[in-house]
Amino acid sequence: MNGWRFPDRRSAGRLLATQLDAYAGRSDVVVLGLPRGGVPVAFEVAGALDAPLDVFVVRKLGVPFQPELAMGAIASGGIQVLNDDVVAMADITPDMIARALSAEEHEVARRERMYRDDSPALALTGKIVIVVDDGLATGSTMRAAVEAVRRLQPARVIVAIPVAAPGTCQLLARTADEVICLQMPMPFSAVGLWYEDFSQTTDEEVRALLEQASARVATRTSSIPRGKSRSANTA
Repeated sequence: MNGWRFPDRRSAGRLLATQLDAYAGRSDVVVLGLPRGGVPVAFEVAGALDAPLDVFVVRKLGVPFQPELAMGAIASGGIQVLNDDVVAMADITPDMIARALSAEEHEVARRERMYRDDSPALALTGKIVIVVDDGLATGSTMRAAVEAVRRLQPARVIVAIPVAAPGTCQLLARTADEVICLQMPMPFSAVGLWYEDFSQTTDEEVRALLEQASARVATRTSSIPRGKSRSANTA
């Protein structure tokens, strides 16, 4: 294989963080992990950058008679993204879209309750947002995530992944402000091939990592002397 294998997701996250040094210690940076597998990677990135961590739940809206074909997506905060070309090509009706949205809205809400209880999502407006996953094959979910995050008016959107198919990174470069990928092996085949341990990340693990990250931020904030704060460095 033309590439190397990461021991596990958290090891990949620590290595990925070394390529994001320019964003360390800034008060205007937020790290988002795409659940489930992206969260362990994002946890390590957020810790290394001294940045807050949140999840960004994205659910694909499949064409009813061809579910593997995405006609759009719905994401955290009720953000909807539709692929007008697919909608027109597949002759999708407003009723079809409404039914798909209803089903996936329920799943997004369920996952957000599970992961963060009643805690609000982190504000992204005006922030540098680093969106992290464990790897990308087609990248359809990440592209939807970037488009959805854009609706929340961040200053910049950066995609950071340990491994991806080369063509996928090229496509993402058209929508994200920056794409950071540690390796783009050829042939790519599947994300799991590039990890020694690619066991499924559970909802419980996602929740535990978010709680640890929140406690980490709270501890750091309480240790800052009154009247002082971290400054937002310039890029």
